[in-house]
Amino acid sequence: MPEHEMNQVPPYEFYTQKRWENWLGRARESGFQIKETEEEVGKESAVFVNMVDDVILACLKVTARFEKAMLSKEKALQILEEIRDIVLSEVDPISEDIDLMIDSVQTSLMGALVAFECYVMGDYEGEASIDELIKAAVDAEASDNLDLALDYTAQCGAIVLKGQSLPEEAMAELPYGIVAEWLDGIDSISAAMVGSDSYKEFDEDDEEDAV
Repeated sequence: MPEHEMNQVPPYEFYTQKRWENWLGRARESGFQIKETEEEVGKESAVFVNMVDDVILACLKVTARFEKAMLSKEKALQILEEIRDIVLSEVDPISEDIDLMIDSVQTSLMGALVAFECYVMGDYEGEASIDELIKAAVDAEASDNLDLALDYTAQCGAIVLKGQSLPEEAMAELPYGIVAEWLDGIDSISAAMVGSDSYKEFDEDDEEDAV
């Protein structure tokens, strides 16, 4: 394709404001309420799980193209920052229960997004122990050093993106807190990678993915 035509091709959109607003609309329509039975909660809460998965899939598409050198480090980080700005922006109140769930979604996504950024930056040790990083994150949270806790969480996620698994025992023993919610986002990355590798599929000649 001639260069002047390439410049006219609209940029490939990995995730959009409209997409996020559509999910917020579905959350609003779900009428979600925190109920007594897990079965009822599970049915209505599926929209929130899917919200997280959709964002993570978009980020996995970014890293897949970064790994293929179809996106530069700078471009990949720019796209991830744009996704972060969309999904972590303040959401207008809907209802007390739905607001709580959206807050939880955004907290999980925070953990996932810093992991993707850490992975692209290469700011982690690939052979580091996830168990030890999780313990360090929990200890940092207990000391009210949330910046350090988030950094350890990001490194956990980067290592998961590199191919390691989250240790089930360490995850099961996590104390309730913000690190546990951040690691839920990492767990969602792991599940998405195991569930399907469709995010790796793209047309090699598709100019939309070009840097």
